[in-house]
Amino acid sequence: MSTRTLVRGGLVITAADETHADVLIEDGRIAALAAHGTAVADAWTADRVIDATDKYVIPGGVDAHTHMELPFGGTFASDTFETGTRAAAWGGTTTIVDFAVQSVGHGLREGLDAWYAKADGKCAIDYAFHMILSDVNEGTLKEMDLLVEEGITSFKLFMAYPGVFYSDDGQILRAMQRSSSNGGLIMMHAENGIAIDVLVAQALARGETDPRYHGEVRKVVLEAEATHRAIQLARVAGAPLYVVHVSADEAVAEITAARDKGLPVFGETCPQYLFLSTDNLAEPGFEGAKYVCSTPLRPKEHQEALWRGLRTNDLQVVSTDHCPFCFTGQKDLGRGDFSKIPNGLPGVENRMDLLHQAVLDGHISRRRWIEIACATPARMFGLYPKKGTIAPGADADVVIYDPHAEQTLSVDTQHMNVDYSAYEGRRITGQVQTVLSRGEVVVDGREFTGRAGHGQYIPRGTCQYLD
Repeated sequence: MSTRTLVRGGLVITAADETHADVLIEDGRIAALAAHGTAVADAWTADRVIDATDKYVIPGGVDAHTHMELPFGGTFASDTFETGTRAAAWGGTTTIVDFAVQSVGHGLREGLDAWYAKADGKCAIDYAFHMILSDVNEGTLKEMDLLVEEGITSFKLFMAYPGVFYSDDGQILRAMQRSSSNGGLIMMHAENGIAIDVLVAQALARGETDPRYHGEVRKVVLEAEATHRAIQLARVAGAPLYVVHVSADEAVAEITAARDKGLPVFGETCPQYLFLSTDNLAEPGFEGAKYVCSTPLRPKEHQEALWRGLRTNDLQVVSTDHCPFCFTGQKDLGRGDFSKIPNGLPGVENRMDLLHQAVLDGHISRRRWIEIACATPARMFGLYPKKGTIAPGADADVVIYDPHAEQTLSVDTQHMNVDYSAYEGRRITGQVQTVLSRGEVVVDGREFTGRAGHGQYIPRGTCQYLD
């Protein structure tokens, strides 16, 4: 049975333009746009009319870096695919790209199938997967080709976490060479994990056990060095490179220098690096544990380099690296030893709102907000124009956004399955009002109306910046 929804009277904002337009939705897709008040728009009828007067009509967010149910440090990320995707919907994100994990000694297929099973029938919004490569060998290199054909077109490697996810330069080079021939995109966690482990051991031996030392041992220069090394290895392989969760000015400079040479190097940052700092890691008692993530939070002066990188397009994407662990029962595994604090922050629900606040604060424009949160991640990971824009033929992933609503971020009002907010007490302007996922209303005027299982798995194309 055909259903029609009409979103009337809002300011439609995409990465390309802003227009006062009505949006007609049919059978889960955008059917047409027409200028508000014109004869064409006035003639439209629908089963459901949503009044967007004085509000923005924006594409649903695409969060290309989440970790639902991730096993880490002897525990699991506290959001399941069900709770995490519901929280994402509340925050105006309608597509996530999560990470399936290959375990050392096992094949990619085994890891991918485990993640298919975790997510199947659970998600409130659409989802896709990247693949974490923990064990690069002849067999897994061949599997990469098969995964690309299946729509898993990006592979994450780690220069950090020796003994867990770590790959050495030779393994990284071989994976990059493979991706240069199969069309895949290598995503890199760029930190010199071998050197960091030495500094961790030395700090603990000195009795430096508090959360703030997590930031002190994971030095800016070791992020920059690894970023530089990853770029050079990608040059040797003739492969594109996407550097995840860039946190510091010197790493931005490495990416900028590579892009100035015309190299296909891309960078992502996250809200925590734009809005939080080492001041949070140094909060008294054990409170700083709430802010332990890797790459770590940096001193505030690094934020301007990140904002500048976003404005100049040397950084292209803001994702969350959403990987929540409860303060009680998970983060406190590291009391007396910061190296045992599970690494990760909750954020999938806050990204769109925080970036809107950045518009009001003058860091980015409205269209750039949509570009870095919706359109570019969709293009980067082969989902555009199905996702990331409002245009005829696109999936009707549509957010009605009130730019004037005021809210205070808090654990008391969030929907992520975690016992604290990384942004507790922060007052921001702008709030998601109504969210449609493929034409189905999943948040209706600040009430959740979605369901587990609505979200569909999406096979992805290859990176659209390389076509």
